[in-house]
Amino acid sequence: MIIRNLLSNCRAALADTPVVLLAGARQTGKSTLAKELAAGVGQAMPFLTLDDPATLHAAKRAPDAFLEDAGAHCLIDEVQRAPELFLPMKKRVDAERQAGRYLLTGSANVLNLPKIADSLAGRMEVQVLWPFSQGEMEGTPEGFVDACFGSRQAFSTDGVEWRDLLERMERGGYPEVVQRANADRRRAWWESYLKTLLERDVRDLANIEGLHELPRLLRILAARVGGLQNFAEVGRLAGIPASSLKRYIALLQGLYLHIEILGWHRNLEKRLIKAPKTYLNDSGLACHLRGVDTKALAEDRNRAGALMENFVVMELVKQISWNRTRPTIHHFRDVAGNEVDFVLEAPDGRIAGIEVKCSSDLGARDWRGLETLATLAGKDFTNGIILYTGQHRIAFGENSSPCP
Repeated sequence: MIIRNLLSNCRAALADTPVVLLAGARQTGKSTLAKELAAGVGQAMPFLTLDDPATLHAAKRAPDAFLEDAGAHCLIDEVQRAPELFLPMKKRVDAERQAGRYLLTGSANVLNLPKIADSLAGRMEVQVLWPFSQGEMEGTPEGFVDACFGSRQAFSTDGVEWRDLLERMERGGYPEVVQRANADRRRAWWESYLKTLLERDVRDLANIEGLHELPRLLRILAARVGGLQNFAEVGRLAGIPASSLKRYIALLQGLYLHIEILGWHRNLEKRLIKAPKTYLNDSGLACHLRGVDTKALAEDRNRAGALMENFVVMELVKQISWNRTRPTIHHFRDVAGNEVDFVLEAPDGRIAGIEVKCSSDLGARDWRGLETLATLAGKDFTNGIILYTGQHRIAFGENSSPCP
């Protein structure tokens, strides 16, 4: 069994918070992790899944009675399907405030649902579980994010062969896909997975007319990973009006399938006007939607570059969820065209820049964006890192280092 790095965070939350929500896309392992957590809390915690039609009907029809029957502590799976439970849950927590009363899982961001954010404010902690990280699959601890704010000696000296990297990118981290060695069976799983999302989760969360438009939109977003979000262009390509497009993309984000990385600027107000970069939650999903495999990626480094960027950003997002530093992640681009793929900003203001290069050779131009970022950040700049496909780790300056 693969140990999830989020396990200790969730245990800590259950020890001092009445309601803990383990959120994330479907099939990322939430139910498995939740059952492991429930088994270790020290009291009976029955498992109730709202994917069961009878259980769902009971929860929606009589939420007070449902929670009464469930007992003082319980695990409710796919809780977003019955938002009616949250108000009576709040009443019970307020009447008897104990840590770890309710452990919930959800395949949608329930804080986007009406009235839920207010009803459980101060009572619920949300932990997001993404697909497997590379370290989780290999059973090794991951400290890259923390190392970005430490010394260069903290970085691993281990590299990854080019072909191995491409295979990791194509595979991604969804547990079911990782277990399937056959490419046709992985493709069949992806098709079934996306179909289920449209027929069940999307219908549960939103009353939209054009469910047939979402697969096309997802493919367009997959083709644009690593690029700046341009609603006008995406809407034109997808044939979706701007008023609907923003709602559709918000829905995909609520399902933890799509993420945006906001622009970085020293002036917090100016960050809000910078276009975000767009990514999917898993490089394997992006490869499937783009119809590419390891062979196709090996033959086209330009195409591989964007997917490598998606692969890296999701590894960063996963590590941020459990590493000690807990920085926010941004991208950087100035009017002169200098850019850095990812900017990590620690709560104390320290800055680390990360560039992703799908190349085995580096030149002076590859450092230009990091040098610009370092000038803007001043004394807060701690590290500039280029992740590239070469074989050697070389330092370029006091706070800069390429990692193979």
